[in-house]
Amino acid sequence: MSVRLPRVPFTRCVKCLLVLMLVFARPSPADERVWAPLANDGLRDPRGPAVKILQQPGDALFPLSPDNAGNQVRWVNALKEGQINPRASLRKPLVSEKYDKDVLLNLNGGMPVVRFPHSIHNEWLDCSNCHDHLFKKQRGASKISMFLILQGEQCGVCHGAVAFPLTECARCHSVKRADALAELEREEAAKAAVPAPPPAPTSERTSAPRKEGKGK
Repeated sequence: MSVRLPRVPFTRCVKCLLVLMLVFARPSPADERVWAPLANDGLRDPRGPAVKILQQPGDALFPLSPDNAGNQVRWVNALKEGQINPRASLRKPLVSEKYDKDVLLNLNGGMPVVRFPHSIHNEWLDCSNCHDHLFKKQRGASKISMFLILQGEQCGVCHGAVAFPLTECARCHSVKRADALAELEREEAAKAAVPAPPPAPTSERTSAPRKEGKGK
């Protein structure tokens, strides 16, 4: 006799998986941070010259603002507190485009809304790092997929590699849906209240009417 189990919706499975990731995938507390030595990190040849030349991760990262996930450094705090000062280029200073507007994402999903802060990302990255090969600049032009992110695409290019990992769901999904919709309504109302700019003056000079006199 076979027992037929009830079908569970896919979205419910995803939510359960995210909850389990939050509960069971927590690293050790910040004051117990441990980094593997370069010779044992599985990334470098322990017989290579880099192991003797490069600074050990524990020596480099321990003084920085602690975190309990990923590489155990709260990089945004380290930047704000002046613990690090990233260079735009190793050889010459580069002038990057600046954009500080927050964007609300995942407005129709089951999880809380994502607030994407351009200002924080713009401290490390130039606009060309993401646009237009990862994301289109136009609102709604890119279909952001959690499946693709988990495969190392879109946001997953950095998060899970150098930025905090994808187990930290609440760091991105941080805005209640009602609050996000109210914020968007306020933005639209503010745009509608701004008067249209006056028409630009034409560059053509109007010539005075020509008076025709009698010929001599």
